[in-house]
Amino acid sequence: MKREYSVAEAKARFADCLRAAEHGEPTVITRHGRRVAALVSADEIERLERLRAAGPEGGLASIAGGWEGSERLAKILDEQVARRTRRSRR
Repeated sequence: MKREYSVAEAKARFADCLRAAEHGEPTVITRHGRRVAALVSADEIERLERLRAAGPEGGLASIAGGWEGSERLAKILDEQVARRTRRSRR
């Protein structure tokens, strides 16, 4: 369940927002009715950074991390790329 609060409400409920983020529930923060930020878990930030780094040309590897348990798939894909890189250098 996504929560949405104004800046003032988020400030007043910061501990609750932080607790929700720790449990995987993002909190969207608005200013004058416009969404301006989100409080998410650290794991979610890592996933988003991985997606951003992969870019639009990342193919399947760019969506790895988009579902529960996909960290294993991302690790396997990374290992495959590393093996191919080592083979091509020989």
